[in-house]
Amino acid sequence: MLAGVAVLTAVLLAFHRAVPNSVGRLGSLLEAFLPWLGLVAVVLLGLALLRRSATALVALLLPVAAWTYLFGGLLLPGEPESDLLVAQHNVSDENTGPAGTARALADAGPDLIALEELVPTALPVYEKTLAPEYPYHAVRGTVGLWSKHPLSGVRLVDIKPPRITDDWRRGLRAVARTPRGEVAAYVVHLPSVRVGASGLASSWRDESAGRLGEAIAAEQRKRVILMGDLNGTVEDRGLAPLTSRMNVAERGFAFSFPAGFPVARIDQVMARSATVAHIRTLPATGSDHLPVAARITLG
Repeated sequence: MLAGVAVLTAVLLAFHRAVPNSVGRLGSLLEAFLPWLGLVAVVLLGLALLRRSATALVALLLPVAAWTYLFGGLLLPGEPESDLLVAQHNVSDENTGPAGTARALADAGPDLIALEELVPTALPVYEKTLAPEYPYHAVRGTVGLWSKHPLSGVRLVDIKPPRITDDWRRGLRAVARTPRGEVAAYVVHLPSVRVGASGLASSWRDESAGRLGEAIAAEQRKRVILMGDLNGTVEDRGLAPLTSRMNVAERGFAFSFPAGFPVARIDQVMARSATVAHIRTLPATGSDHLPVAARITLG
């Protein structure tokens, strides 16, 4: 029995893409929590030792090997040298302390700060608090970018799914003139997903990711940094239009949601013609998300 569960866990880790998405998007649901299958191996190890089952112990090598192949690199120690430090944070439209949130982000010292869920009442607070250290900023709809370096070419990125009829502006693009050259910076907030009796409801998120992937593919700047609340993990096939075109973090788990007990990183930093060398969470703010900070090495 234990050996069978170990083999099944290994199969799910190694062949998660084979789990179909046709019914309830079960494949995406599995991939959202894929790293946590490592806990299954830990539990099985305890039971195998308790029962002194040599067969189960040998079978456990399969999920351990699969998990290590997928996620072991994220555990490597240290923060590599980098050219840019960027911060990404969904600040929450219910955040009652925007000034404190802004100061906490600035204290981390990033070159770029990407914010989502900016509401009209809080926006002036973010602008005033961040202005001394971040003289350049751009806001489109509910997303914004603050920078230590000059910005140009600011425009709205239309990632709205066709079935959303409301005023919905959740994407912007700007060019940051950094000491290492120009970088196209995208700040986005993809639609939320819901887990219910019928599975994972993510169709709007997936449609928005597809539109964003097309925009990034058409981007003429060689170097691109994407920051945003993508409402999905990098293992989730729903984000394939992005992960197939961009590099994801090489080190760090940085689970960011929910802030009280983070179980997944849905706040992402990705890059093209650059490397996301390391990602980590920052201390909690007044949001239901944790901020993340990523070190970028430009190619």
